[in-house]
Amino acid sequence: MTGLRAKQKADRNRRILEAAASLFREVGYDSARIEDIAERAEVSVGTFYNYYENKGDILVATVSMEVEEVLESGKAIVENPPPTTLEALQVLIDQYFDHSLVYLSKEMWRTAMATSIQQPESPFSRRYTEFDGRLCDQVSMLVQKLQLRGAVMPGIDAAAVGQMVFNNLNMMFLEFVKDEAMTLELLKERVARQNRPLAVLISSPKTQ
Repeated sequence: MTGLRAKQKADRNRRILEAAASLFREVGYDSARIEDIAERAEVSVGTFYNYYENKGDILVATVSMEVEEVLESGKAIVENPPPTTLEALQVLIDQYFDHSLVYLSKEMWRTAMATSIQQPESPFSRRYTEFDGRLCDQVSMLVQKLQLRGAVMPGIDAAAVGQMVFNNLNMMFLEFVKDEAMTLELLKERVARQNRPLAVLISSPKTQ
C-alpha cells in the first residue's frame, strides 16, 4: 500500500506540473491562476497547496524537471560520445537546447532567470545556480572523456574548457530567451560556429 500511495502522489505531482506548464504557455506565467492549474490537473486547490505554496514553487519544480531530464539524456552522450571534439560538443549542446522548451516557454525562462538575479539569496536562486553547476560539470565531464579517448590533447585543462563551453552556451541561451523571433536552429548554428575554433585548438591532430 505504501508503494501505491507513493505512486499516486508522484502521479498527482506530475499532473500539476504538466498542467501548470501548459497553462503558463497559453496565458502567460503572470496571468495563470492556481485555481485553473488545479482544475486542469484534476485536483482540488487544497491538494495543490499540499504540494506547492505558490506559482514560484511550481516554476522551480518545472525548471528542476527540465534539468533532470536533460542531465539524464546527456549522460548517455558523455558515456559514449561521438569521435571528434566538435561533434561531441555539439551533440550534447543540441540535446540541451532541443529539450529547453519542452516544459518551459521563453517567458517562463525569463521569469526564472530574472527571479534568480533579483533574489540571489533565495532558495529559488540557489537551486537555479545548482542546476547551472550540474550542467557545467556534465560538459566538463564530456571534455575529460574525450581527452581520455585521445580526441583532446593531453595537456589541456579539460575542466576549464568545459566551463568555457558552458558559459558561452549559457550566454547564447540567454540571448535566445530574450529574442522571441530567434529559432532553436539559429541558436544551435551560432553556438556551433563559436565552438568550431575552440575544438580545433584543443583537439589532437589525428582526430581533426
